[in-house]
Parts: sequence; structure tokens; C-alpha cells
Amino acid sequence: MHLSRRGLLRAGLATTSAALLGGAAAGCSVPAGSTGRNMTLWYWGGGLSDALVADAAKRFTQVDLKATQIGGYFRSKLLTTLTARAHAPDITGLKGEDIASLLPNADQFIDLNTLGADKLKSQYLDWKWNQGTADDGRQIGFPIDTGPCVHYYRPDVFAKAGLPTEPADVAAAMSTWDDYFAAGEQLVKRVKGAYMVNDPLAIFGLAVGQSTARYVDKDRRFIGDQEHITRAWDLALECMDRGIDSPYKSGTVDINAALEEGHLPSQLGASWVAGDFKSQLTKSKGKWRVAAMPDKPANDGGSFLGITRYCREPETAFEIITWLLSPENQTRGFVDASLFPSSPGSFGMPDMRKPDEFFGGQVTIDVFGPAAQQIPVAYNSPYDVALGAPIKDELTSVSISGKNRKQAWRDAMSQCRRIADHLGVS
Repeated sequence: MHLSRRGLLRAGLATTSAALLGGAAAGCSVPAGSTGRNMTLWYWGGGLSDALVADAAKRFTQVDLKATQIGGYFRSKLLTTLTARAHAPDITGLKGEDIASLLPNADQFIDLNTLGADKLKSQYLDWKWNQGTADDGRQIGFPIDTGPCVHYYRPDVFAKAGLPTEPADVAAAMSTWDDYFAAGEQLVKRVKGAYMVNDPLAIFGLAVGQSTARYVDKDRRFIGDQEHITRAWDLALECMDRGIDSPYKSGTVDINAALEEGHLPSQLGASWVAGDFKSQLTKSKGKWRVAAMPDKPANDGGSFLGITRYCREPETAFEIITWLLSPENQTRGFVDASLFPSSPGSFGMPDMRKPDEFFGGQVTIDVFGPAAQQIPVAYNSPYDVALGAPIKDELTSVSISGKNRKQAWRDAMSQCRRIADHLGVS
């Protein structure tokens, strides 16, 4: 399935943003954001509730709020405007996968704590709030949403395989990766043409997300060769060895057909996947359920709003942000755009507890909520994307091309070492 609202794989060196933003800081004496009483807001399709943005424009009449959805690679376009020091937005979305690479250049954004963000911190999930905080304490990102990962499954197909069908029973029976893989073997054996795992690379990413470390530690040392990464690598290989991974390629129409027809009755993914399912899997509406994922929760995605240094009216911009992202309006974001709230205060609101027809009347907050509150906390380095890319690329070579696994790992580590040396990571 093509996951349209978030990219699961992000490549490219973290130094790109550092170089671009470093250039933006030099020689800039005149703000180039809004003109007159205009105020600009940049976001991407699905990044905010469109209805909520429209309401904000009507509510904050002291400015002319002009919201624009920016297509393509959002970060590149944002960095280009900051580099040019012209036509930069006042308020901008900051994607979760990009935030770490922007933190070293926090001077390009207004510290939201100077506007009172620190007084609101207690209303939001600690781990998510901290993702938008620079090492020196400056807050450049106000949390929009989170991406707690869960197990989406088809009870009708699981029943054919003799597997549990109720969410609590599925979670209990598949509480470990080994249990989940074993269930996959039973599924493949008993239901012709069915597979448990779409892409081994997804297993790798989720397993990494379940750990409290990534690829670089706070002392700027490469740790992508340690147990938390090798374990994730081995889990991805294991699902191939056990014959539970599908032949379907991500991002193709074959994936949607396989999901609709029950050939892929299990998907591990973030809360925002629900939105993609609802828009793309209309024939299987009501046939899906949600359970806790194996082992422990993980997070994938979830973004922020920030105020660029070029904003002429930061106090008003902050009012707009805090209204858009209040607990009440985060509930609207979930209903309108499947943006799972970053504020626990939203979880108990009536609209969050409505039965979801797509998921057979299940109250999905009972699964998403606990997952969001139990995300393992890890240090997110600006260099994680760059140093994770070779490992993912080599794992893809093993999965698709059958490359020798030991050689693939050696090649990945060799590439990581070269990139680390280039970035000044020890």
C-alpha cells in the first residue's frame, strides 16, 4: 500500500539543512516574511485539518491569514525560502522526520518559550514535546500530532487461520515478535495466498522505533552497529526466513488489492495509516480491527508547527498555533484528518471515543491512546537519517535482490563509517 501522508523512508545527508540554514543566517538584516498585515502558513496535504485552518482564518481577523499547501518535498522548499531570505512563511509545518536536522539551526526559528510555550508543555506528551526542543532548550516546534504504531488486522481472515479475532486476544497472543511470526506461519499454512508481512524493511523500522537508541548518541558517537540495530536487522531477516513476507511491492496497486482481498490481513503501522486505509480500502470497510503491536509501542511520524525568524507578528502567530493545536482542536484534527493528538487531554473527549465504522465499530482510542503514552524515549540526532539510510538500503538489497546477508551488513557498516567521518561523528 502506498502510505500517502508520510514517507517511511527518508534519505539524504543531514548536512544539507545545516549548510542551507547556515547560509540563511548570514547577512540577513531585513525580515522577509509577511508584508503589512498578511500572515502566511505553510503545511502539506493532510498535515492539518483543512476545515480547522479555514476556521482559524475566520477567527483571527487581526491578520489576513493565508494558508498554502505545499506539495513535493516540503523541507527542501522551506529551506530554499530561508536561504533566499524572501517569501519565507510566518508559520510553517515541520515534519517529524525532519525536525532533528533542523534543531541545530534553531536560530532560524523563534524560540516558542519566549512566547509562553513552556507554560503549556504539561498539556502535551513529554516525549513528543522534547522532539521539538534544541539541546540549549529552545523550542522550535509545537506538536501537531503523533504516530503511535499498532497492529491493523482482518478478523475474518484470522478466523480462517484459527487465530484470535478480538483485539485484546490478538494483542495477548501476539505480544512478542516470535509470537507474531509464529502466527504468520500459521496464517500462511492455513489460508492460501495470505501473508503476514508486506515488507521486511517495515519490521526493521518498527523494531528500531521500539528501542531507546537510534544511530548516534548524545556524545556524537555512531551506535548503529550495536545490539538495538542488529536485533532489528535480524528480525527483518527472520520474517523472510519464516516465509511470512509477501511478494507484493510497496507503493503499487497490488498492495491495495491484496489488502482488500485479504491476502495481507495484517499490517503494523502508525495511527495515520488509518486515514490511508479509509480513503483507499473502501471495499473492506468494517472488516478491519486494531490491536496493540508486538513487543512494545513505537512511533512513526507526527509533526510540528514553528514560527520562522522572519515573522513580523510572532505573538499573533503563536496565538494561531496554540488555538489550532489545543486539545479540543486536536480532537478535530483526528476526526477530520486522522491526526492522532499529541495532547493526552484530547483522549477522553467524546469525539475521540466514537465507534469507528471502518474498524467494525471499535473505539480505537483504547488502543492508540495507551500506545502514544508508552513510546520509548530515544535521542534523535540530526544525523540519524543519513546514517540509517545505508543499513536500510542494504536490507532492501537482501530482500529484493538476494544479496549475501553478511556482505550486506559489512557494506552497510562501511558506508556508515564513511558518512560518519564526513559528518564528524566518531
